[in-house]
Amino acid sequence: MAIKKGNFILIDYVAKVKETSDVFDTTMEEVAKKERLYKEGEIYESKLLVVGEGWMLKALEDDLPNFKLKKTASVEIPPEKAFGPRDPEKVRLVPLRRLTTRGITPQQGKRIELDGKFATVRTIGSGRVQLDFNPPLAGKTLVYDITVQKKLETKVEKITVLIHRRIPAVEVEKFNMKITKKSIVINVPEEAFYLEGLQLAKRGIANDVQKFFPETTTIKFVETFKKQETRKEKPLKGKR
Repeated sequence: MAIKKGNFILIDYVAKVKETSDVFDTTMEEVAKKERLYKEGEIYESKLLVVGEGWMLKALEDDLPNFKLKKTASVEIPPEKAFGPRDPEKVRLVPLRRLTTRGITPQQGKRIELDGKFATVRTIGSGRVQLDFNPPLAGKTLVYDITVQKKLETKVEKITVLIHRRIPAVEVEKFNMKITKKSIVINVPEEAFYLEGLQLAKRGIANDVQKFFPETTTIKFVETFKKQETRKEKPLKGKR
């Protein structure tokens, strides 16, 4: 199974910091629970990767041609190919009052947003807060244990995972499709009608499909509202 640019693949991974072996990301629920990363409502499943699209670190994608289906392999990524080195100049002291007047309550280790930039709270004391504006993984060597679970081959498979990528909360099997060479009709299930951000998700699906299948000129989403049948109550029979 050769993996090359443009391939649609499903992968599982466990990502950790080499220096500490701390796991910071994974696609697998059992690992997330074991490492205390589990988030309620998060969907843990194999992740779609279109090789060469920059959906993951380039150093990871560059190593994918060496991978074999269902075989777990490790990729080590130095800081310069991951999130860059730590910059001491991005660690600053700011007055505590500057944060509290903006409704920010700093807690050590917490990520906050200040003036449109994200920072990690390092220390709090004497009316001042030390903020680190470096990315949390800056200066770290990362190790990804990756398993390529599947390589998608058919147009139907690929469009199906593109839909699921944008609307993961609804079972993808419930989206019925009619695909021709130049058009696609996607029947949206009722469960998705009132999802927050549905219109943006549909626009994203349309953009994805037309990007990867440029011969497609028309994408139609159909939302069918069916009349709810009301049950008529039978009149109570009088007692004898």
